[in-house]
Order: sequence, then C-alpha cells, then structure tokens
Amino acid sequence: MPDLSLVVPCYNEQEIVGSTIADLMTAFGAAGHDLEIVAVDNGSTDRTGDILRELARRSGRVVCHRIEVNQGYGNGLLAGLSLATASWVGITCADGQVSAPDTVKLYEIAARSGGPKLVKVRRRFRMDGFTRKITSITYNLLTATLFGGLGSIDINGNPKILPRSYLERMNLRSKDWFLDAEIMIKAKRLALPVIEMNIMAQMREGGRSNVRPGTCWEFVLNLLRYRLGGTANNEAGTGGPARGGPAR
Repeated sequence: MPDLSLVVPCYNEQEIVGSTIADLMTAFGAAGHDLEIVAVDNGSTDRTGDILRELARRSGRVVCHRIEVNQGYGNGLLAGLSLATASWVGITCADGQVSAPDTVKLYEIAARSGGPKLVKVRRRFRMDGFTRKITSITYNLLTATLFGGLGSIDINGNPKILPRSYLERMNLRSKDWFLDAEIMIKAKRLALPVIEMNIMAQMREGGRSNVRPGTCWEFVLNLLRYRLGGTANNEAGTGGPARGGPAR
C-alpha cells in the first residue's frame, strides 16, 4: 500500500501535467515515501489524456482515469478519490503552482502529526492578478462569516491531505468548485483538526487557469445554498445544484 494517494484532476493541461507529475514522483521518491498518483483526465480535448496514459504505462504508481465529458472540477476529484488506496489521501492541482518539495513537506507534517489531521497549504504569496486576489479574499471572508472556525483563511488552497477514513465519512457530493469548501466545512463537523502550512505559490509554467468570471458567482451561490439549504442539504453535501464550466 502506498504512503499517500494524491488525486490530480487535469483539464487541458498538456503543457504542464507531465512535468508536474514527474516532479512529484521524483520528490517523494527522494524523500523515501511511496506515492500513488491518481491522475484524472477530466474531459480534456487536448493531449492531456495521451500524456497521462503514457505516464501510467511507465509507472505502476500512476493511475489514469478518463472522464469523457467534463462535468465540473469536483466531479473529477470525486472520481479520483474513489480510486485512492492509501490511508492518507490528498488532492492537488496539475498546474504546478505548489512545488513538489512543499507537497512532500505537507505529507510529512500529516504523517508525523500523531493523529488524524487535515493538512493543507496557505498560499501567502500568490502570483495572481489583482482581480483574482480580490475575488479570493472576498470568498474566504464570506466563507468565514457564514461558517466560521474552519481553521483556514485559504479555503481553496491545495494540496489538502487527510486520512482516508475521514474522507469516507464526509460523503462528499459537490461536482463543481464548491468541493474544497465542502471538505473544510465537513472537517469542522467531524472535529478534524486543521493544520495550515504557509507556502509561496509558483507561477504557471504553461497552460491557463480554468477559473472563469462566472466561477465567482458559483462560489457565492453555493455558499448561500449550503448555509441556508437546511439540514438535508448540509448532510448530503451537495452545495446546491452542480454547475458546470471548465474544471481542473
């Protein structure tokens, strides 16, 4: 059994995904940790799927899963999480904005924490434009106002690493960008402590972000639906109806 299963959703990431996965495998191997990568081709229309299949052919620790039609960022993650086999499971992005050595450090914090924890990054220095930064600050403040006490001021900061046993208890359902918030909210409900590691986010080496202007409204609407939708919605973790759009 691997030490960590890391789920990587990939949507049209042909320029960067090969080096991102190779860097992760190299860094974990050098640190003496057995890493499993579950790479999800989330309905890509470029060569992403071909690259992932080749990586899986070369290494038995790379699992490639294809979703034919993109149904959202969360849907890709949910498909990958169901294939993870390690006792520690993480999610991360294919864009390489968090370095492989920082991801190794994050896992080591989790493994040495002496008990179940949700360990994640906080992107203190982000190479984002002004609009993206303002959007992120607003979203995190709104989330803190509506739910409070989530142990994070960077809700969408990934990687996130947590015990698979807690992940299974969360019964995650969000198929869109709300999945990160759903994880944090349900960690609070399960009394799962959160540890946040400060990192300096890197610039993308290729490709482009799949976050669109409409994603901002999607974040806000899902927060309000989840907060005001009643016990049934909150327990199911739907975050409101899944909204589509390009996903990572």
